[in-house]
Amino acid sequence: MYYLNVILTVKDAGRVESIRELLAQQGRLSRDEPGCLRFEVYQSQNEHRRFVLVETWETKAAWEVHRQGKAVSEIYLPQVIPHVERDSHPCALIE
Repeated sequence: MYYLNVILTVKDAGRVESIRELLAQQGRLSRDEPGCLRFEVYQSQNEHRRFVLVETWETKAAWEVHRQGKAVSEIYLPQVIPHVERDSHPCALIE
């Protein structure tokens, strides 16, 4: 399994709602991809500009294929990334 948690912070508070919608769309598309076991998008209740992506993929290779798909190439990279600070955490499951 390949686990990835990504923390995104929207730079301009005026873009929070549009980024939220884009991340929701990205999540729906990602969940339909082969090898995706979990793709959840959370918005912090403490800091409305902060989002957390929780991903589980069958393999790292499946995640790498995902990086070439529509969710990433048409939504995440061109429309989300320019407006956020990103902190990515590939993880190992402890328990």
